[in-house]
Amino acid sequence: MEQYEPDRLSGAQLAAMRRSLTSGRGALTRRSMLRATGAGALTIGALAGLSGCGIPPAKREGDGPASTDHSADEKRVVFSNWTEYMDVSEDEKDYPTLREFTRRTGVSVKYTADINDNVEFFGKIQPQLAAGQDIGRDLICVTDWLAARMIRLGYAQKLDPSRLPHAFANLSDQFRSPDWDPGRAHSYPWTGIPTVIAYNAKATGGRKVDSVSQLLDDPQLKGRVSFLSEMRDSIGMTLLDLGKDPGSFTDDDFDAAVARIQKAVDKKQIRRFTGNDYTADLDKGDIAACVAWAGDVVQLQTDNPDIKFAIPRSGYIISSDNLLVPAKARHKTNAEMLIDHYYRPEIAAQLAAYINYVCPVDGVRAELAKIDTSMADNTLILPDAAMAAASHAFRSLSAEEETAYEQKFAKLIGA
Repeated sequence: MEQYEPDRLSGAQLAAMRRSLTSGRGALTRRSMLRATGAGALTIGALAGLSGCGIPPAKREGDGPASTDHSADEKRVVFSNWTEYMDVSEDEKDYPTLREFTRRTGVSVKYTADINDNVEFFGKIQPQLAAGQDIGRDLICVTDWLAARMIRLGYAQKLDPSRLPHAFANLSDQFRSPDWDPGRAHSYPWTGIPTVIAYNAKATGGRKVDSVSQLLDDPQLKGRVSFLSEMRDSIGMTLLDLGKDPGSFTDDDFDAAVARIQKAVDKKQIRRFTGNDYTADLDKGDIAACVAWAGDVVQLQTDNPDIKFAIPRSGYIISSDNLLVPAKARHKTNAEMLIDHYYRPEIAAQLAAYINYVCPVDGVRAELAKIDTSMADNTLILPDAAMAAASHAFRSLSAEEETAYEQKFAKLIGA
């Protein structure tokens, strides 16, 4: 009989989840607030609520158990994603790229935008996964650290490369082999999430801000700087500034990054630590410069030409949101077909034009230029070779490391 062990969240991890949900990437983005039209409720095919059962959380190691695949008999796939993470038609009645998938394959998509926060979502689905049950979803999209956890716990199925010809051929080198899923055996990225430096050129008097050292030390920016309340982003960018590799740092390196930021807090260089809510202050110029998410920068630049971004010479942090097929999913083959659909350049271009984050698909530029030439030239959406080479992923953490690091970071930011 297979043995299960508890895999509960620590207090520090729960605190980090609350920060993310109220002000981080789990909170409403600027576009969400402007476009609060209920797009998450749209469907292709029937939509229904999905609920978990009350089985205690547990874990198991290894690949997710193979399930009986009903794809041939049931021409459908159930896909859970983040809000505002799918292209919507002008009349807001459907999703064009999903409609095209159904037209091309005959497989209907039950699409639900019901992921608001990684930890919250994992808490909802983990009891069923731990019990070896189908969670009612064939495809989910979660951030890299949670994807790593699910793979480690055996909650994600290994993908069949023969059903992913476009994905295998067109995946950008930048995302090909994360330390938590070498060779992308279980996952493919939906989008990349760069953490960069953003600044309001009007607020800086036309001065460029292009390093974390500048954010932390420049007296002309005192009191007008913000860092992110997400540990991996702020600490990762600071590690790079210190000449450390976020992919292989030590406890001492982490402590040095915390101390570096703490010094700036003590001298009131940093105004505050924020989630998405920095965008309004940056737009107005109350924040002159900050650590920012690239997708927010792209959206702000649409209305404010004073908003600029910079990639430090030391590099920048990139994470990703990733597609996984959960253990016991009923329609694995159909889910793999849907993953592959989004690695067709013409489909990837349509998605990138809508969500404005890094497209992980090579060969998209010509297709995106047909939609919007400015987007095709924007390295925050399609990184050039130099920008891709400057990206660094924050390494996977053990449960013990994550608890210890989140505790130290929470103390630093006063959370």
